[in-house]
Amino acid sequence: MNTPNKLTVLRVILIPVFMIFYLIDKEWSLYAALIVFASATITDRLDGKLARKYNQITTFGKLMDPLADKILIMSALICFIQKDIHYINAGVVMVILARELLVTGIRTLAMGENKVIAASPWGKAKTVSQFILVISVMVFSAAEIHLPQLSGTLDIITLIMVIAAVLLTIYSGWDYMWKNRSLLTFK
Repeated sequence: MNTPNKLTVLRVILIPVFMIFYLIDKEWSLYAALIVFASATITDRLDGKLARKYNQITTFGKLMDPLADKILIMSALICFIQKDIHYINAGVVMVILARELLVTGIRTLAMGENKVIAASPWGKAKTVSQFILVISVMVFSAAEIHLPQLSGTLDIITLIMVIAAVLLTIYSGWDYMWKNRSLLTFK
């Protein structure tokens, strides 16, 4: 197994570690969860760079890298729902999940026709917005512990970030579907 694939596997292993730390109701565990999540996002950036730089792109990486990202984000959002984080609700998670399932389905159709669909700039922006949202929610939660007077301001910033992430998710999904509509035949 090459290094990029090992980093992808590491990201998958970090998901339950993140969830355990985040769901423990202690201040220290919030910081631990933030470190684990940030580390997982770094492995996402690093594995792709290494795979391209050293020509180590594999079918495993093509499948698992985006899947690991999706599972990481969905795990965080589900944890946020459990902790009742403002503006992260079932509707937000459903929009993100629906987009990911739609894109995965289209990628599966493309693979069946021996086509590779590269990630779009909108899809990358969507992923970055979701990673930033998750990290910010945890940073804001920590800030509210020490500076509760910032709570209202941080709630407004969170709402703006949720709206941005959802809009990018919807648009990137539509863009993906539109560009690959030839794969969706009704014959």
